Amino acid sequence: MKFFLIIFLFLFNFSFVKAQNTNITLNSDLSLNCKFEKVILKNPDYNFESFSKDQIQRRDISKLIIKSKTPDILIVKNLSEFFNKIDLEVKISNKDIFLIKAFDKERNYSESAVYTRKTGELIHEITTNIKQEEKEKDISFYSCKNNNKDT
Repeated sequence: MKFFLIIFLFLFNFSFVKAQNTNITLNSDLSLNCKFEKVILKNPDYNFESFSKDQIQRRDISKLIIKSKTPDILIVKNLSEFFNKIDLEVKISNKDIFLIKAFDKERNYSESAVYTRKTGELIHEITTNIKQEEKEKDISFYSCKNNNKDT
């Protein structure tokens, strides 16, 4: 999981400015059930501390919908209320991953997610207080199973 976290942070923190914001190379229609595994918190109380599902109460994600269609359509439903009602700023879908990111109007709140097809791992990051020196992060890890026979 550390490997995926490093890739995740690298993709969003270092190459975001240079990245193409939309790159859909594969049509997909996924319906996922995702079990919560752990969370990493960065806030005034915790400095990137990890908590397992036995230590913190979090809900599983039932029926996470991911639909992609070349060249530029990527729809994600049921990951969060924020994603359900906002346009995605970064949309990447290929044979290996789905990568998405969105900001609020003030660009002081963002959510991003990476779903790895091969492992079924989903990482969902929420960042608040972006404009402040002390940003807060909530990085949740899930293990997902595809309900559809086709990927």
